[in-house]
Amino acid sequence: PPSPSLILRRIGRLISTIPAPVTTPHRKIAEIYQQRAKMAETGKSIDWAMAEQLAFGSLLSENIHVRISGQDVERGTFSHRHAVVHDQVSGEKAMPLSAIGDDQAAFMACNSSLSEFAVLGFELGYSLESPNQLVLWEAQFGDFANTAQCIIDQFIASGEQKWVRQSGLVLLLPHGYDGQGPEHSSARLERFLQMSDDDPDVFPPMEEGQRRQIQEGNWQIVNCTTPANYFHVLRRQTHRDFRKPLIVMSPKNLLRHRQCISAMEDMKPGTRFLRMIGDSGDNLAPKESVRKLIFCSGKVYFDILAERAKRAEEGGAPTDVAIARIEQISPFPFDKVRAEAAKYPNAQIVWCQEEPKNKGAWAYVEPRIETSLREDRGVRAKYAGRAQMAAVSTGYKDVHDREQAKLVADALA
Repeated sequence: PPSPSLILRRIGRLISTIPAPVTTPHRKIAEIYQQRAKMAETGKSIDWAMAEQLAFGSLLSENIHVRISGQDVERGTFSHRHAVVHDQVSGEKAMPLSAIGDDQAAFMACNSSLSEFAVLGFELGYSLESPNQLVLWEAQFGDFANTAQCIIDQFIASGEQKWVRQSGLVLLLPHGYDGQGPEHSSARLERFLQMSDDDPDVFPPMEEGQRRQIQEGNWQIVNCTTPANYFHVLRRQTHRDFRKPLIVMSPKNLLRHRQCISAMEDMKPGTRFLRMIGDSGDNLAPKESVRKLIFCSGKVYFDILAERAKRAEEGGAPTDVAIARIEQISPFPFDKVRAEAAKYPNAQIVWCQEEPKNKGAWAYVEPRIETSLREDRGVRAKYAGRAQMAAVSTGYKDVHDREQAKLVADALA
């Protein structure tokens, strides 16, 4: 039989082919599918949308039904998914993910009405009745999830504790500060973290056979920075012997970021979701000479990385600042944070975020970083980010740019 790696490549080729009855797709859509075919063939430069398609396709080939709904999910709000392709002449439609094979499970992508409350409630019920299927709801922007807050508070966050019913529902909430203003920047990460029920003062047992951190938590909250990690976090939703809701702070500008790519090698058997990604060590000073270790999550990593590289090039010497990405914010990766900090014994610990100080992950991660380092270092993290604000963000692009530059500079200072 073919190896699992070859199976994934075969799936990649199939989902990169536009099936009948569509013969005249839009020119731009045809180009996107040609690019995906090249990714499948080479196994390189796989972007966010292709990683999602590979996750969906591989699950469908394992006879696991995949369903995604939301206000613009067929195309994707940011014109990245294109799960449904339209013929420009006949008007016919096709879904490449439904053309993998005769023995595949059904794939469903449903553009929904403009009611987050109603649609999310329906998908929650669907996930409860169909626990062995991958059910996703995507907000058009993460900001708009606030009109479904009752479903999130009353049912998703606390449903297992109240009614002993597990749900594997996935919420995709586009999140990130791009200067688009206070209604199109934040999925309110802080609200989800506030409802997480892990204890900030307890370092949980993480040894093999004793690890039950996710099983005992009420849900998972991730902010991935690699397509491969997104691929794995979707697949693990259905391959566990328990179910937990998954909240994804999904990207916007990272969908086409030149550095936000993965290789198919990172998705092959034996690879897995990484709760934290440490510094690669490229052009990094000796670990004892590293003066600062920045923990961050999501898109801001690439902003810090670019500025760090620029400064190192200008200075003509290796950088003395290490950067680590926390991919799974909750349940918190206490063990990974401790291990990463131990690599740099003389480094100051910094948490950097794009969100204002009273928002984002800061209030959640600060005591947990302290608990992670309590026995080894006994230090607290320093904050680098925007100041306290009532609104999510400024409404002026030039102000946003200045704030963004300042928070990156503060982190690296």
